[in-house]
Amino acid sequence: MSGARLRSLAVAALVAASVLLPTATAHAATTTCATQGTISAAGGEYTIQANEWNSTALQCITYTSGTAWSVSTANFTLSGGAPATYPSIYKGCHWGACTAGSGLPIQVSKLAGATSSWSTVQPATGAYDVAYDLWTNSAPTTGGQPNGSEIMIWLNSRGGVSPFGSKVATLSIAGLNWDVWTGRQTSWNIVSYVLRGGSTSVTNLNVLALINDSVARGTTNANHYLLDAEAGFEIWKGGQGLATTGFSFSARSR
Repeated sequence: MSGARLRSLAVAALVAASVLLPTATAHAATTTCATQGTISAAGGEYTIQANEWNSTALQCITYTSGTAWSVSTANFTLSGGAPATYPSIYKGCHWGACTAGSGLPIQVSKLAGATSSWSTVQPATGAYDVAYDLWTNSAPTTGGQPNGSEIMIWLNSRGGVSPFGSKVATLSIAGLNWDVWTGRQTSWNIVSYVLRGGSTSVTNLNVLALINDSVARGTTNANHYLLDAEAGFEIWKGGQGLATTGFSFSARSR
């Protein structure tokens, strides 16, 4: 067979391969290392925030796609007290910065439903919790610290960390078993629902059932407004490798 014929067959094979094999499209990740850096996610429906408020150590968060993001750089070394940081993804209004089309704020008494799914990656080392943070406020908006309640939902923790306040109950809500902790900060109440046994994920969690329990125990005022829902990692030690692979939150009013 001639050289020209061989070259023609080779070209034809390459053309066929280019038709049969899909072309991979690279997606550029977005990273911020600013202590209060933010990244818009899912077309503005969610915001990812660095939220490093009790440390100046280097922390970077990286957004990949959808609602997936990770703590790409961190090595915190706190031994107690408040956490160094709470990198998180949120929907609604955080200190006056609102995501698009969230439907929030909603008055707590007018909530008809609130559900969430969240899947995470949790490194085997470090000291951290994996927790939701829901904020309520006496007015439908605030540019600073909310004055109502902070409702935390702990999926898991590592390194011996525990919620603020003291343990007051163990109960079953939304088909899951929780330890309940309560406390009072300077100008707001805190209640933490700690999932017994821990988990790396939840699917269609009935968040409203936990909010209603918070109202029933007097921690949350039903006349106040749910401002946002956040999900992330309070970190004391380590932190690199913590990640969210998927997150959703939805709330509706009566």
